[in-house]
Amino acid sequence: METLPISAESFKVRFIGAGKMVESIARGVVASGMLPPNRNSTAVHSNLNRRQVFESFGVNVFSSSEEVVKESDVVIFSVKPQEWSGQDRFVRVMPNTPAAVGETASGSFSESLNEPWTTEEDGALVAKLFGSVGKMFKADEKMFDAVTGLSTSRGSGPAYIFLAIEALADGGVAAGLPQELALGLASQTVLGGATMVSKTGKHPGVLKDDVTSPGGTTIAGVHELEKGSWSCNNGEQNG
Repeated sequence: METLPISAESFKVRFIGAGKMVESIARGVVASGMLPPNRNSTAVHSNLNRRQVFESFGVNVFSSSEEVVKESDVVIFSVKPQEWSGQDRFVRVMPNTPAAVGETASGSFSESLNEPWTTEEDGALVAKLFGSVGKMFKADEKMFDAVTGLSTSRGSGPAYIFLAIEALADGGVAAGLPQELALGLASQTVLGGATMVSKTGKHPGVLKDDVTSPGGTTIAGVHELEKGSWSCNNGEQNG
């Protein structure tokens, strides 16, 4: 079976599915300048609201999946895993919703690249596409469940961080701050901490120790968090 190359300069992306994950990827791809809106398409069968969401930022919306895949170069399946196209050229990627703001953490499962008709060029094209909306990390198939629980499958990991930001902001409000100010400080603090881990390459435990003084307020707060099981001992999450 002959495999045809896909032009990296003019390829079109078609989505099977029109949920929040597809919306996040499409928004991120468009916002990054990777693809103009009209080179993205999806299908909305009956939900008028979802149609309006995609059309609001220029994505083509069809009435059926059959129309979507016509003349498509890259088809992204964002549906339940039972869905199958009958094609062999698959690269499996698990992104999350921060794709909408260019900060997704995508897990790419390397065994998928060993399909007989999936080429290195296919893998590079997928890496370029998802690299435009965040970072993609390669992982072995046996790590699939752990990657999903930590960071991907729409929003598992982001949901944990949203909860942490909300808790920090609530603490600020309880201490007398206006809600908008507390939320701004909390979200920027989490962003700054994550950026330090990402850019310095230091273990978060080292960075934590760098800012905890003996008898200070930081170590007191860390101690309270650990009492509430906000920690990981012996490789097992406590809470």
